[in-house]
Amino acid sequence: MANILTKWKDGLSKSSKAAFGQIATILGASEIEPETWDDLEALLIQADLGVDTTDVILDALEQRVDREGLTKANDLKAALRDELRRTLLTPPELDFDPQPTIILIVGVNGSGKTTSIAKLGQRFDHSGKSVLFGAADTFRAAAVDQLETWAQRLDLPVISGQLGGDSAAVAYDTVQAAVARNMDIALIDTAGRLHTRLNLMEELKKVHRVVGKALPGAPHHVWLVMDATTGQNALQQARAFKDAVKVTGVILAKLDSSARGGMAFAIQRELGLPILFAGLGEKPDDLQPFDPDGFVDGIMAEF
Repeated sequence: MANILTKWKDGLSKSSKAAFGQIATILGASEIEPETWDDLEALLIQADLGVDTTDVILDALEQRVDREGLTKANDLKAALRDELRRTLLTPPELDFDPQPTIILIVGVNGSGKTTSIAKLGQRFDHSGKSVLFGAADTFRAAAVDQLETWAQRLDLPVISGQLGGDSAAVAYDTVQAAVARNMDIALIDTAGRLHTRLNLMEELKKVHRVVGKALPGAPHHVWLVMDATTGQNALQQARAFKDAVKVTGVILAKLDSSARGGMAFAIQRELGLPILFAGLGEKPDDLQPFDPDGFVDGIMAEF
């Protein structure tokens, strides 16, 4: 347990020392003044919580100050932690009952999809599950090569297609192979695409439909990989993917590289999507199940 807590603290050190760390300087021993609220609002927005989420948290803090008679800015520290934690959803237990469980991995270019798939594959394999990769990103040769290299390194099977081929066909073949081989889990990579490219989003919908034809009820999960360094633009991405392919959860990649990290609160409050995993480093075991308490404690470690 101590090792896990250390991972969260170390992985979130940039966020803790940057935007969130600055909050500690305004929540000192001084009296709560109108300027306290202005400064706190500015820093929360700077930390990527977004205007709407920031307003909700500040309203809750002001009500608490009135209700509990708080007068010192220092008293707001514990109250802020409580309100931040309240904003985060507790991730649901992952359901791998359908055999095979088909998981579609989606996201924009460069978000970290392929690397996240490899890390998930290793995690599930080590937990005793049989895992199959589907390299359905047929638009980028490097993506197929990367996933095949990971599969070889992890000694996991992979279904690939021709460069420039039909990604939906690769996804279909992956599902069929997972059924034929009695696999527990199939993780299907998809081509990274900008959420504003409507033709590419339509193609992603096709992949989703074809997977359902290959196995009724599939995909059982659709996980959106998001780059934590993206900031508030990530919200627009998440909305588009959620509308297109019924995203069920988020993987927050590169969280260790973000100096802000507050987008996690905005994603959950405004979209209602649970964060399932978070990338806290480069190593395979640095992809950790999302821990709301560990996350809040990590970003507030400098307080």
